[in-house]
Amino acid sequence: MLGKLGIGNTYPNPSVGCCLVVDDKIIGEGYTSIAGGNHAEANAINSVEDKSLLKLSTIYVTLEPCCHHGKTPPCVDKIIACGIKKVVIGIKDPNPIVCGKGIEKLKENGVEVISGVLKNECIKHHKRFLSYIINKRPYIILKWAETYDGFIAPKEKNINEPYWISNTRSRQLVHKWRSEEQAILVGAKTIREDDPRLTTRDWEGKNCDIYILSKNGVQKDYKIFNQDSKVTMLDSQEIDYDKDIVKQICEKLYADKILSIIVEGGTKTLLNFIDSGVWDEIRVFKTHEKLGDGINGPNIKYKASKKCDIGNNKLEYYLNKGVTFSNM
Repeated sequence: MLGKLGIGNTYPNPSVGCCLVVDDKIIGEGYTSIAGGNHAEANAINSVEDKSLLKLSTIYVTLEPCCHHGKTPPCVDKIIACGIKKVVIGIKDPNPIVCGKGIEKLKENGVEVISGVLKNECIKHHKRFLSYIINKRPYIILKWAETYDGFIAPKEKNINEPYWISNTRSRQLVHKWRSEEQAILVGAKTIREDDPRLTTRDWEGKNCDIYILSKNGVQKDYKIFNQDSKVTMLDSQEIDYDKDIVKQICEKLYADKILSIIVEGGTKTLLNFIDSGVWDEIRVFKTHEKLGDGINGPNIKYKASKKCDIGNNKLEYYLNKGVTFSNM
């Protein structure tokens, strides 16, 4: 899917994929540019060498074309101006400023519109944007690595450096995940004990914004403060720690226009989300190593939706089936 090529670079916009077809031949394709740049439809149309073919083409797009003026003109206006007579849409845009208005304007101007094509696939692709618009919070991924006997770290370890449980291939995969999401959340204990960088250094892509859950804050002499990541402290000035922490975190992230976040630890921070039921995916690396004793990882009682081997690690995926996108 073309839209996958933009994931991680388009926030706070969705990463839309689009192509134009004439007589079963693709004549143009595009995906969403970095925020402030062209949307997928404009990029696809601009890529067509012979513009006379536009009036004969069908345009396929994963998300309903926009009909409002933002940093760029409305995509529906460009489609209409090019004389394109048929638009095939994966899913309607639930954003209230669009929400069917793009489809309506196309139809009013004589454009045939077919929607709901590969709907489930497009919902999955646009899960970050849909979570933000419909559920008023980012798409939340919980991630950790644990030993065969369920520990995420020994009780005693070197301070200011991580204790690696996962292998190098698994760690590179985590960097790929970071390149796809907008932000990372960790607890203060993880910062103080591991002094992690939380970057995408083993994968091409920009670093995430970093949020630290810490009642009293942390000193700014850790690695995360010496790189290009934007760091936000969720201290007692931002969060009332006597009330629902997860609800307040989600409200803050929503206000900051964060569409997706990876929660990377530690156990207490992860359990806040698991216990609240407010999460979308869990990704757990499991190893054959045994520690015998240590810091327990989160205890979850869900059935993995997918398992795969990453070298000598086992990666398990869990989906929160209690979270749905209504009104789609």
